Amino acid sequence: MRFDIITVLPGLLESPFAHSILQRAQKKGIAEIHVHNLRDYSTGKHKNVDDYPYGGGSGMVMMIEPFAACIEKLKAERTYDEVVFMTPDGVTLNQGIANHLSTLQNVIILCGHYKGIDQRVRDLYVTRELSIGDYVLSGGELPAAIVVDAVVRLIPGVLSDETSALSDSFQGDLLDAPVYTRPADWNGHRVPDILLSGNTPAIEKWRFEQSMERTKQRRPDLLE
Repeated sequence: MRFDIITVLPGLLESPFAHSILQRAQKKGIAEIHVHNLRDYSTGKHKNVDDYPYGGGSGMVMMIEPFAACIEKLKAERTYDEVVFMTPDGVTLNQGIANHLSTLQNVIILCGHYKGIDQRVRDLYVTRELSIGDYVLSGGELPAAIVVDAVVRLIPGVLSDETSALSDSFQGDLLDAPVYTRPADWNGHRVPDILLSGNTPAIEKWRFEQSMERTKQRRPDLLE
């Protein structure tokens, strides 16, 4: 799977993609992550990518021309399944969306800044608008990194234990059950006996019940 991320701050994305699961996925050739500096597509003398908003008002607006030039160049090289724009007014990212995106081949992600991007970019190029929550960040880079992380870990071959992702919280609209590891007894705090029993059907039943209870307490909206 290939991601092309368009941003004015490419350096901000260096670290998230250079470690852990995302790094291993790239080394295995399972995922490609390419970061494009939007300023490289500016025709302005000072490589500017923003201007004052028509109609007045505060803040600066990112221009359509650099985005269009970059997107058109990428589209001339391959076919893209989605062009995603990270924005606070987009659909909130959830596990179902991550599952869907993980089945695609090529995805472009646009990172906004300042007051926003020219609406014509959204009208002409964007196929999906995503948010990571009801709050505003300085730009779309960190949300883009979150989307890539949530998606890449689902691609077969990325995780050493491929069944691990299937039991994560929000798969099946339930939160995950409590997990434990050694020691079995730490200062009188014991691991539940059922997990030490070796009775797999009973353990799975316990985990399901715990997932239901935790979801009921913390995220009852998921059960609706």
